[in-house]
Amino acid sequence: MKSNIPRQGVLQPLLATLPATDVPPLQADALSQAARAALDALRLEAESANTTHSYQGALRYWAAWYWLRYGQAIALPLPTTVVLQFIADHGERVAESGLVCDLPASIDAQLVQAGFKGKMGALAHSTLVHRIAVLSKAHSRKALLNPCHDAHVREALSHLRKAYARRGALVQKKAALTRLPLEQLLATCDDSLKGLRDRALLLFAWASGGRRRSEVAEARMEWLQALGPDQYLYDLRLSKTNQSGVDRPENLKPVVGPAGAALAQWLQAAGISEGPIFRRVFRNGRVGDAALTPLSVNNIVKERCALAGIEGNFSAHSLRSGFVTEAGRQSMALVDTMAMTGHQSASTVLGYFRAEAPLANKAARLLEDPGTEK
Repeated sequence: MKSNIPRQGVLQPLLATLPATDVPPLQADALSQAARAALDALRLEAESANTTHSYQGALRYWAAWYWLRYGQAIALPLPTTVVLQFIADHGERVAESGLVCDLPASIDAQLVQAGFKGKMGALAHSTLVHRIAVLSKAHSRKALLNPCHDAHVREALSHLRKAYARRGALVQKKAALTRLPLEQLLATCDDSLKGLRDRALLLFAWASGGRRRSEVAEARMEWLQALGPDQYLYDLRLSKTNQSGVDRPENLKPVVGPAGAALAQWLQAAGISEGPIFRRVFRNGRVGDAALTPLSVNNIVKERCALAGIEGNFSAHSLRSGFVTEAGRQSMALVDTMAMTGHQSASTVLGYFRAEAPLANKAARLLEDPGTEK
């Protein structure tokens, strides 16, 4: 393949006419400090606030643990032995005395007292795996030899997951808010500003395809198109599966029926015509200017569950899983459901679709007389 770069002899006369500059020349084999700072700024801008906060929190914990465990400041790259020690310190295992981990109690207490840990004891499996993933990413960003890719680390993590699974210690999926429990939540929403907001938020999140809490928090009027009375199209510009903001038809999510009516009532009552759709409502009835945080969206779901007297492991994600589960119950086409949710994997959606399939399996009723099925 021929190169498109002009030959040096052709360019030389032209380059010689360029005026001299007072900017020192760069080294082609090394990235400048200013370029590094610019690329870091772009990365921080591209990442969600939740991701950045979670990433920084994990690295702070690594630094504090390393300081207390090894008596010196952490420096990358870390040897594989340090990552294995981290797993041993924070992963629970069965011993004669019960469940134990290797983190000394005095160090554990210091980490809790300094605010690096929430409570004494082993980390949850998901937290431990996340912190190792963050360390792995930190090595990859700096193009360093990654200890998290070592076969011994991978094997230890595999053993950890299997051990937790055998004793039922892995985090279970959040309960699904299907149509019936969702209606119970909506019944707790009165006609106050807070009630109107929460009703609109719950219906917007559920009926537009089970939006993630970050997507609800980031919803803006500029991306909402009114089609008629109580009918909207919401342009989901950014999502977990479209972080680059690619313009595509499936970005458009309908907000119609009860969801459209609730959204229209909230926007009119709150006087919102631009900016964030879902905002804080103060005790004096004033509507704030800033958007709700993803944590606030999660808290709203939990608060409404408590008011409705619904017991279970519910969160904002329960709206998403509830939408998909209800779609399965009502025999919605898989392709239509995925168009609404934005799932890229059919297997993930089928997991919800099949949630209640065992009871509907005719092979489980071979001992029953024909016509006795319910």
